[in-house]
Amino acid sequence: MLSMPGEVSFKRIPIASDSTSRYQNGLVKSKTESYTTNIMGTKKKVLLLVEELYEDLEFWYPKIRLQEEGYDVVVAGLEKKIYHGKKGLPAEPDITFSQVKPDDYDGVIIPGGFAPDKLRRYKEVLDLVRKYDQDKKLIAFVCHAGWVPISAKILQGRKATSFSAIKDDMVNAGVRWEDSPVVIDDNLVSSRTPSDLGEFCKGIIRVIGA
Repeated sequence: MLSMPGEVSFKRIPIASDSTSRYQNGLVKSKTESYTTNIMGTKKKVLLLVEELYEDLEFWYPKIRLQEEGYDVVVAGLEKKIYHGKKGLPAEPDITFSQVKPDDYDGVIIPGGFAPDKLRRYKEVLDLVRKYDQDKKLIAFVCHAGWVPISAKILQGRKATSFSAIKDDMVNAGVRWEDSPVVIDDNLVSSRTPSDLGEFCKGIIRVIGA
C-alpha cells in the first residue's frame, strides 16, 4: 500500500514458474533472486529536484510512476529540510545539491510551480544541468521548470515546450517552442502542465530506458 507522501513499496506476491515472469508494474523477478530489478536487469537512477512551492503533482506523479517502473528516484534540495508544495504536500530531500555526484545518475527531473524560480539561482543546479546536457543524459522539465535550462543556457536551437505563460521566455532563449503534451529533443523531455504528466513520464522512460 502507498501512503502519500512517501516511498512506493511493492507487496510480494507468489512467483510464477517462469523465471522471468512479470509480477507487478513492469518488474520481474527470477526464481533465484531475492530482489527486484527492472526488465533490463539494471536499475536506473535519477535525480528529482525540490524547492519550496513546487507543483505537487509535477513532483509526486513522476516520483511514484518511475519508482513503479523500477527506478531509484533520489530527491535533492538545497538543504535537508521539509519543503512544501503549492497544495501543501511535504517533501524531504534524500541528499543536498552539494552531495550530488552527477556521474552516479542517469538524469534529472525538474518539477514546476514556483520552485524553478529559486532553482535557477543555484550554481550547483545550473552546473548539473549543463553537465547532463554535455553528457547527453536526461533533462526533463515541466510547466515553469523550463526556467532552469534557460538559465543554464542549453536551449538555443532546441525543441521544447512549457506552460504557455513562459512561452516568450523559452522563445527568447532560442527554443523552437511547440504546443504539445510532450516534446522530446535528444536528451531533453518537456511538457506543459500537470495534465500532460502521463505523456511526460512516457517520454522520460523512452529517453532513459526501462
